Amino acid sequence: MSNGAPQFEKAEYSAKADSKTCKTCGQPINGTHYQINGAPACANCTQQIKRDLRQDSHASFVRGLLFGIGGAIVGLGIYVIFALTTGLVIGFVSLAVGYIVGKAIVMGSKGVGGRRYQVAAVLLTYMAVSLSAVPIALSQLAKQRSAQQQAQTSNPATVSPPKMSATKAVGVLAMLGLASPFLALSNPAQGLIGLVILFVGIRIAWRMTGAKRVNISGPIRESVTAASG
Repeated sequence: MSNGAPQFEKAEYSAKADSKTCKTCGQPINGTHYQINGAPACANCTQQIKRDLRQDSHASFVRGLLFGIGGAIVGLGIYVIFALTTGLVIGFVSLAVGYIVGKAIVMGSKGVGGRRYQVAAVLLTYMAVSLSAVPIALSQLAKQRSAQQQAQTSNPATVSPPKMSATKAVGVLAMLGLASPFLALSNPAQGLIGLVILFVGIRIAWRMTGAKRVNISGPIRESVTAASG
């Protein structure tokens, strides 16, 4: 029941301010805070993120490249094993290869990204996918050669194809492998789908190895609002 006496305004902290939490550690924020990419963060987490921000260097790129090469070899192996095991060459494996290469470069560089990392990721992803055609083709050739040897055994008059030097053979196979995504366009529908999926896999690797943009603003002081009692 009101006694008719005037009531004075009193200062209160905004309820929204009291409920603000750090998006990094999840702890409530009281008073001064920062914003990281638009999200609230406490002072401790902000200082930790500033310390963790790594600058690009030659050593970081070399590590990222070496890890990326390892990832490309793993991706190539997965592609080949899948094809030889199932008898199917499915372009969707390119997505996994792009992810593996991108993840490997990020791990090697310890989170450093940028244009040269992206270019390396694109090249390694393309090479891993395209060169996977080489061991697949060699497996098929081995089967054909086995069949030819059996034919020669039963018919000695069969003429053997001319042999090629090992160095020249490796060079020809490498060139054919690198061109294989486009050579597949001899079957337009299947070849085009394969190229599109390969592009998506390359896009995955490109995005994963991009420079990490961290915008830090602050310190921001909480305002005290007036509320009528």
